[in-house]
Amino acid sequence: MTSNDENLPAEQSEASQEVAPAGRAPLDVVSVRSGMFGVEGSGDTSGYGGLERIVSMPGASPRPYGSYFDEIVDVLTEVLGEAGVDFDDAVEKVVVDRGELTLYVLREHLQLVARSVRDDQDLRFELCLGVNGVHYLEDVGRELHAVYPLYSVTHNRNLRLEVTAPDADPHIPSVIDIYPANDWHERETWDFFGIIFDGHPSLARIEMPDDWPGHPQRKDYPLGGIPVEYKGATIPAPDERRAYN
Repeated sequence: MTSNDENLPAEQSEASQEVAPAGRAPLDVVSVRSGMFGVEGSGDTSGYGGLERIVSMPGASPRPYGSYFDEIVDVLTEVLGEAGVDFDDAVEKVVVDRGELTLYVLREHLQLVARSVRDDQDLRFELCLGVNGVHYLEDVGRELHAVYPLYSVTHNRNLRLEVTAPDADPHIPSVIDIYPANDWHERETWDFFGIIFDGHPSLARIEMPDDWPGHPQRKDYPLGGIPVEYKGATIPAPDERRAYN
């Protein structure tokens, strides 16, 4: 992943990678966060206004990946090649981190990759355990992440697919034609994060009321101040409730 060096201090801009702890993938720096809560100016009363923390994402891992991971990548490379797609055109990077394999798949190739890892006899990842949304405000241009944990019952192996989309274009293809049990999971991820799964037959809210504004697990969602109706009664917003001194 290419880091956004223009968002980094001058002393950080030349080095896009941070040294990772032992057993971790190399880290790509995406931003530097100031203060305890990201507050700028005099609004930070925590006493940590001078604190700087590096915001980083796992970087690409070098070969050999270890375990059965090299075999998965080699087989998938062959299968995609037979479909006329180069592995490097479909997979942005391969990350091995804390003993787990993640393939960062470009969203336009998600369905092809998912079908390939499900159907090939040497891969056979028959089970998808849903899709999890993540919102990284600092990962500019790819803020929304959709994570698919896969399991091969045949080979007793684990694999994770991860796909990104920008806030400005939050579209990712649906995989329910490949993994039908992802139906409700995609609805939940849309409900909470606003990721639009193109091709889903009924992408409606599943937890929040149909008229609920916004997507409450996004990092830019307002904290408090939203009146909630409960069994016909309205609960005042936090800043309007009675204070007990």
